[in-house]
Amino acid sequence: MSENQSSWIDLRSDTVTRPSPAMRAAMHAAELGDDVYGDDPSVNRLQDYAADLFGYEAALFAPSGTQSNLLALLSHCGRGDEYIAGQEAHTYKYEGGGAAVLGSIQPQPLQNQADGTIALEDIAAAIKPDDFHFARSRLLALENTIGGKVLSLEYTGAATSLAHERGLATHLDGARICNAIVKLGISPREAVRGFDSVSVCLSKGLGAPVGSVLCGDKALIAQATRWRKMLGGGMRQAGGLAAAAQYALGHQMARLAEDHDNAERLAHGLRQIDALSVQTPQTNIIYADLPAAACAGLDSLLRQHGIIARVTPHMRMVTHLDISAADIDKVLAVFKTFFNNWKTESNIS
Repeated sequence: MSENQSSWIDLRSDTVTRPSPAMRAAMHAAELGDDVYGDDPSVNRLQDYAADLFGYEAALFAPSGTQSNLLALLSHCGRGDEYIAGQEAHTYKYEGGGAAVLGSIQPQPLQNQADGTIALEDIAAAIKPDDFHFARSRLLALENTIGGKVLSLEYTGAATSLAHERGLATHLDGARICNAIVKLGISPREAVRGFDSVSVCLSKGLGAPVGSVLCGDKALIAQATRWRKMLGGGMRQAGGLAAAAQYALGHQMARLAEDHDNAERLAHGLRQIDALSVQTPQTNIIYADLPAAACAGLDSLLRQHGIIARVTPHMRMVTHLDISAADIDKVLAVFKTFFNNWKTESNIS
């Protein structure tokens, strides 16, 4: 990327967002203390705000979504225990195997269905009997959204009820739960009903520079606080980051609808290109299949026009607050130019 990174249209992820002027002002004005001692007022306000917003007793501010998910797994499970998750879940596939490496917690991955769910009968069959031959099944961990797909309230209600009936706790990786909230038109408390804990990432579509909050009951958060210290997550004067996170939660949730609209705008335009197969997005994540032979050339042309993306045969693009409808139109123009020329060149060859 060029030195002036802010001028690029960056479709790699919604993690690339930058703080708005209003968020920077909130950071500048934040009161500071020492969060390891529990006396950073801005961190405490964020934690109280998040707990109330999602309907839990307490919350804990962590440096990342990976860490807040790991804190939940370590707090729900002990050595030799097992958590059940989807094959495509971040807690299993994309977070470095932290639960197994650092907590000696066995993952039991199950196939995700096309809509992102895990079949209830698969969950039920995976729960181990109380027998010392088996790891102890302790936790069901779901993710919403997953791959940009929204799990319905009916499904999460049924899955968490099944887990609780069988003696398991429940955790929600809610890295993009706010996208699900906006898509479904429901409250934050409704979105997490049935889950004993939820991890909410604040540095994706909500636009904070750093951080995630883990919500749960007081006992779980007390345990998670010990684990956070052990993992190096105590951040001392973290009030500036917490102020940005609280601004994100309080001011930038409703506007996620704009990202969803821009994702559909991009998908609609890409569908007009014969060489592409484009999935209909539910939120802010778009998937397009394109010829492998086209990837290098497309990547080069996009970069020439100030656009950066992960150009692969199964290409993921993510809209966010730093991408406008005009940016989407520019992206579409480059795609159309490239594939018009690529089609001509392919026919000649």
